[in-house]
Amino acid sequence: MSNESSGSTQLWNEDLAPTTEAQRTWRWYHFSALWVGMVMCIPAYTLSASLIEGGMSGYQAVLTVFLANAIVLLPMLLIGHAGTKYGIPYAVLARASFGTSGARLPALMRAIVACGWYGIQTWFGGSMIYTLLGVMAGGDIGGDKIAGLGINGGQLLCFLAFWAIQFYYIVHGMDAIRKLETYTAPLKIVICFVLLAWVHNKAGGFGDLLSAPSQFVEGGKKAGQFWSTFWPSLTAMVGFWATLALNIPDFTRFAKTQRDQVIGQTVGLPVPMGLLAAMAVIVTSATVVLYGKAIWDPVDLSSRMTGVAVLVALLILLIDTVSVNLAANLVGPAYDFSALSPKKISYKTGGYITAGIAILMMPWKILESTQGYIFTWLIGYSALLGPIAGVLIVDYYLVRKTELNVADLYREDGQYSYGKGWNMAALAAFVIGVLPNIPGFLNAAFPASFPDVSETFKTIYTYAWFVGIAISAVVYGVMMKGKTVPAVRAPAHP
Repeated sequence: MSNESSGSTQLWNEDLAPTTEAQRTWRWYHFSALWVGMVMCIPAYTLSASLIEGGMSGYQAVLTVFLANAIVLLPMLLIGHAGTKYGIPYAVLARASFGTSGARLPALMRAIVACGWYGIQTWFGGSMIYTLLGVMAGGDIGGDKIAGLGINGGQLLCFLAFWAIQFYYIVHGMDAIRKLETYTAPLKIVICFVLLAWVHNKAGGFGDLLSAPSQFVEGGKKAGQFWSTFWPSLTAMVGFWATLALNIPDFTRFAKTQRDQVIGQTVGLPVPMGLLAAMAVIVTSATVVLYGKAIWDPVDLSSRMTGVAVLVALLILLIDTVSVNLAANLVGPAYDFSALSPKKISYKTGGYITAGIAILMMPWKILESTQGYIFTWLIGYSALLGPIAGVLIVDYYLVRKTELNVADLYREDGQYSYGKGWNMAALAAFVIGVLPNIPGFLNAAFPASFPDVSETFKTIYTYAWFVGIAISAVVYGVMMKGKTVPAVRAPAHP
């Protein structure tokens, strides 16, 4: 499709155009490798920690993580279908429901969340370089904290160094990211087994953390409180990949067939995520024996290793963080920023914007200031992204019956222009889906400023993603009943 035939240069550029046959090179194993690569990351490893600290046993934590990922896999496969069928990214798919102008809203929501994550992962990567240099120097490096920033010069330079390493992949585009994921995924699996063998050998076993009962059993510290912990935990775990559930068409548009994206994602997400959680519990269990306390941070654990093991462990974690960050937090916002102004912003420029905002967000402050970062951050943005997923799924499956007029997605005067480019039904469904979660979010993020939020709103917030996706789906379905123009049958990919 050329920009002349698309009807509007304001909505089209080469990066947003449907993928060609030649670009569809991703097989199921590429998707599995992508997911294994993204799952094996430091925040995913430490998720189990938040659950066990919340009172769960090792088995309960692992099952919660697995269940959450099995749940979030469903919207991924549903939304990913459109990417493979029509070769379009998420920011273009959103035009069918939100309108050609309105689609900028969900694109921007997704992009800002991703910029936050990109910064957080870059901070983790910089911290590893800082730790590595400290171990090699035999002491702390960096000196006093810089006024206003809250980190020292060494930390800042290491953060910027890691940021620069990732910049190479922004310049070299999507194919460089696919190759990085495919080659590093098997390496990560091997490293997991090496780490398990190392702690088993050092600790003379795996310790008793895995067999320790939960605090919810009778007589335990939190007896009878399992469900009030389980639901917010499940929502937070779902929230962990809620961003990718939206922009998965950015990857599935490169799939050779629907079968490749379905099998690849099903094999690559829930089981590896559950296994990583199990490994985190087992390794941490052994650290109690080795160091007298539970060490959930793999960077901290690596720094305690001796000799060449420190170097190898931290280098592996660095490669891991680069591959995760690029796939999970760069590809989506790069397309999303491009969709805001396709004429001026290419995919690469979108990547540069993402990397720039990630620095300005000062991610170390997000991690430091959000009490219970996992829960406030993850549940908070899942409350925003759930309603968008609800609108996209209902629109594509129930309203359109999976039939889209691709040419009109790039036209300002086509069937997806609605009223001045905005579909008010999608906007209303989004707002109504988010509203019930706002009081609970304010209470969770700023308890001192919003102490009087009722228990009802607090409870609703614990189910934020589920509440948002359900409400927006129903509202959008009702408002769009009988309003659609049948799509002209467009040539589709199998």
